[in-house]
Amino acid sequence: MKHLRSIDELGYEGLVRLLDLTNHMVEVNSRPVPKVPALRGRTVVSLFFEDSTRTRLSFETAAKRLSADTMTFSVSTSSVNKGESLRDTVETITDLGVDAFVVRHKSTGIPWQISEWTSASVVNAGDGWHQHPTQALVDCFTVRQALRRERFDGLTLTIVGDIKHSRVARSNIAAFAMLGARVVLVAPPTLLPPDVSHWPVEVSHRLDPMLGETDILYMLRLQSERMAQGHVPNLREYAETFGLDTTRVAKLPQHAVLMHPGPMNRGVEMMVDPSTIANSLIHQQVSNGVSVRMAVLFDLLAGESSASHLAQVAS
Repeated sequence: MKHLRSIDELGYEGLVRLLDLTNHMVEVNSRPVPKVPALRGRTVVSLFFEDSTRTRLSFETAAKRLSADTMTFSVSTSSVNKGESLRDTVETITDLGVDAFVVRHKSTGIPWQISEWTSASVVNAGDGWHQHPTQALVDCFTVRQALRRERFDGLTLTIVGDIKHSRVARSNIAAFAMLGARVVLVAPPTLLPPDVSHWPVEVSHRLDPMLGETDILYMLRLQSERMAQGHVPNLREYAETFGLDTTRVAKLPQHAVLMHPGPMNRGVEMMVDPSTIANSLIHQQVSNGVSVRMAVLFDLLAGESSASHLAQVAS
């Protein structure tokens, strides 16, 4: 694998390979000293043009635990403020000697464009409303781990909320469908894309009827920074119709799990403290983020010696 830019580009075999590889990284992270020399001599740069906490820190932690060197690009103190183009920035960093770019940008397609300007590998850490493949890998692995199932045939994933602006939703739809899950989108019409007929999903505009059929309840936040006015009448009405409260939690099957990509809008999509829900996987999503991103970086950068490096990781 040269790049990881979308779930569709990864494909079913690549998806399963990375999920299986993550098991090794979980074992590494459980050690007293969670570090291996698998990527010693490699350099990973974080190129984030949007704010991030979980994704950025987990990638940087993942690189360090594989013994790679890291660079962090700060837009606020860079030559971008002097008018330097994205291409010039990428080419300059490439000339400094890097092996992988981890890229987040508000514009769709930027990771593909960057891959034309550098010989380094490119990992999409979120592009516009389009894709966030490593979050989908985190979510699939977390469900695999919690439910002890390698495939999701017979499971219903219900994604609730701001589908229109969510790159997480798009990546998860592709990944969970590849693994056999039934995917249902629940949102008001204004928070759905204009046409989802080509997506492997069902659509509902009401949450309550879906709760009893749900195995994985995935709550999304309203992305107010990406939307114009008028998508919802007001936050109170949205919360009453689509928010998760104690009454709705009680309607879920006993085995159903709760997920959220973060950060949460407490009192909007989440009106209940998820830490009080027995089957909440939200903290596991965060902790698994490091292991999944270790697997991604290893797969991209270990190269022809990956077999021997994997033996080092496992030993």
